[in-house]
Amino acid sequence: MSKTYDIGVLPGDGIGDEVVREALKVLDAVQSVYGFTTRREHLPYGADHFLATGETMPDAAFDRIRDMHAVIFGAIGDPRIEVGKLEFAIIAGMRHKLDLYVNLRPVKLYHESMCPLKGKKPEDIDILFLRENTEDAYAGIHGTTKKDTDYEISLQQMVYTARGTERIIRHAFELAQKRGPKPGKSKPQVTLIDKANAVRAQDIWTRIFAKVAKEYPGIDTDHAYIDAACMWMVKNPEWFDVAVTTNLFGDIITDLGAMLIGGMGIAASGNIHPGKVSMFEGIHGSAPKYKGQDKASPLATILSMALLLDHVGEAQAAKDLEATVAGLIQSGQIRSLKAGEHKCSELGTMVHDALLERARATR
Repeated sequence: MSKTYDIGVLPGDGIGDEVVREALKVLDAVQSVYGFTTRREHLPYGADHFLATGETMPDAAFDRIRDMHAVIFGAIGDPRIEVGKLEFAIIAGMRHKLDLYVNLRPVKLYHESMCPLKGKKPEDIDILFLRENTEDAYAGIHGTTKKDTDYEISLQQMVYTARGTERIIRHAFELAQKRGPKPGKSKPQVTLIDKANAVRAQDIWTRIFAKVAKEYPGIDTDHAYIDAACMWMVKNPEWFDVAVTTNLFGDIITDLGAMLIGGMGIAASGNIHPGKVSMFEGIHGSAPKYKGQDKASPLATILSMALLLDHVGEAQAAKDLEATVAGLIQSGQIRSLKAGEHKCSELGTMVHDALLERARATR
C-alpha cells in the first residue's frame, strides 16, 4: 500500500504561483516514479486574499497545517501592502507558531560556470547552513517612541535562550554526523558563526557550542565572526562544511552563499521542526516585477521540494530529484539562471521530463 502525504500548497505573492506550479509539476513525476501519493490543499493567504478579506493568516489555518506533513511555499510580499505586514504574519507566523526552529539552507555549486569566483569548482562549494529560525532580532520584540520627530527612538531586541541555542547547535552536529566528512577530509566539521566579541549576548552561543561539541568527538569544530565568515566565504568557501549561526546572520550570509552558486533562483531552504510538519521555500522574494511573465527560475522551489521529500522520509526521491537538476546544469541544458534566459514553465518541464527519463534508464 503506497504512502500518502498531506501537503499544503501556499503560493503567496508575485512569482510564487508560477514557481510553485512548476514544483508541483515535478512532484507529479516524482510520485509516479516512487509510488507514493499526495493530498494537496491550497492555502490562499497572501496579498490578494488580504486585500479582499482584510485577513492575513488566521489561527484556523495554522491549526490545519499542524495536521499536514509539510507545506510548499512560494514567496510573500506585495508593493500594495505595508512592508513587513504579510511577511511577519505568514512567514514569521509559520516559523513561530509551528516552532520551525531549523532553517536549513544548502549552498551547493553544481557547475563552475554558475560561480562568479575564479577557479572554484563544485567540490569547493558544498555547505550546509543551519540558521536558528525563531529567536534573535526576529523574535518580534520591538518598539518606537516619539515617532517622526528628531527625538525618535526605535528599539528591537536580540533574544537568545539556552534552549533555542542548544537545539539548533545540536541539530548541526547531528546533521554533520549524518553527512560524514567531505572528500579529502577525515572528519566532518561544524563551524560556529557569531559576533560574540561585540554582541556580548552571543556569548551564550560560544559557551553552548563548546558544551555540545564535547559530545561529538568525531566532529571537528571551527569558529568565525560573521564579518570574517563573509570574507572567507568569498576567499575560501571550501573551508566550510556545516555552519551554524544566529537568525540575523544566517539570513545575510546565505544570500551571499546563493550568489556563489548561481543566484537566488537556485537557493533552496527548509523551515523545519524535526519529526513535525515543516515548510519549504526558495529563499528568493516575491519579485513582483516578474509576476505573470513566466521568467522566474523555479529551481529554488524545486530543490526545496527535494528537501521536503527528504523530510517526509522519501530520501531516495529527494536525492534523485537533486541529481536531476544537477545533471541538467552540468550537461548545459540549463544554460543560465538569469531571469528570462529560460521560461519558468520550460525549466519545470525540463526537470519533470528528465526525472522520468532518469527513472526509465535505471529500470
